[in-house]
Amino acid sequence: MLHYKELGLVNSRELFKDAMKGQYAIPAFNFNNLEQMQAIISACVETKSPVILQVSKGARQYANQTLLQFLAQGAVAYAKELGHEIPIVLHLDHGDTFETCKSCIETGFSSVMIDGSHFPYDENVRITREVVEYAHKHDVTVEGELGVLAGIEDEVSAEHSTYTKPEEVEDFVKKTGVDSLAISIGTSHGAFKFKVKPGELPPPLRFDILEECEKRIPGFPIVLHGASSVPQDIVAEINKYGGNLENAAGVSEDQLRRAAQMAVCKINIDSDGRLAMTAAVRKVLTEKPAEFDPRKYLGPARDKLRELYKHKIINVLGSAGKA
Repeated sequence: MLHYKELGLVNSRELFKDAMKGQYAIPAFNFNNLEQMQAIISACVETKSPVILQVSKGARQYANQTLLQFLAQGAVAYAKELGHEIPIVLHLDHGDTFETCKSCIETGFSSVMIDGSHFPYDENVRITREVVEYAHKHDVTVEGELGVLAGIEDEVSAEHSTYTKPEEVEDFVKKTGVDSLAISIGTSHGAFKFKVKPGELPPPLRFDILEECEKRIPGFPIVLHGASSVPQDIVAEINKYGGNLENAAGVSEDQLRRAAQMAVCKINIDSDGRLAMTAAVRKVLTEKPAEFDPRKYLGPARDKLRELYKHKIINVLGSAGKA
């Protein structure tokens, strides 16, 4: 058993309390490799923002759970080296079984998500409660989910979304003991979140559901998944250098800022980072087709990702200066 405190990490409990009081959201950025970790930490240190480093089940399979564990430990030391110590959470994104969550807890994760949203309500309650009981013994925080997000990202896939039912949230939180709750109000996974025609705006988020959830569980941390905005300038850059992303659309940053000023205190952003890195890599390899040094295209990808995340922290999440 490797406890997260041995790695210099923190859980999300106090971060969420501060975010609720300050009306901002903690950035939850997914990472799979060294360059993504470097971009995330440097962006957060530059903006003095706390951060949640997210690892999906697919990321653990891709990068190896041991290497990711020590990348997270390295992230803590890297932040100090850059000149400002920031709170860093290592979080399992979309854990699908008790065994996966248990394995993460035993290898240094400070927070886990158990996603039982695809199960019937009573089974979701049961499996979430099982994870909470184990996690809390080790002071690890747990995120649950009610409602289903459409879209595809890593191993998470659903054709249709199901909005969270506000009448269930109070019962779910009480029965499971979760520390935060992911809800479905119109966000979705992946770069193709909505079926829109060129020039059309994506549909607005269901703030009425968020407001009703706030009323039923006042002061309780709420999480938004699938909150990438799919910047159209980055999509255009990808397509300019040989990509084929037609009608990719995301969530308005103005709506995310509004949500962050409400009860939403954790916002997950993954696809935007993938798009930014892809645009930078495509640009280098198109303009310099003889280039074969990975540092020469992964370096610019890392830099573009850092700038994107700085923008998100400052202008969307509002977490700059909170660490």
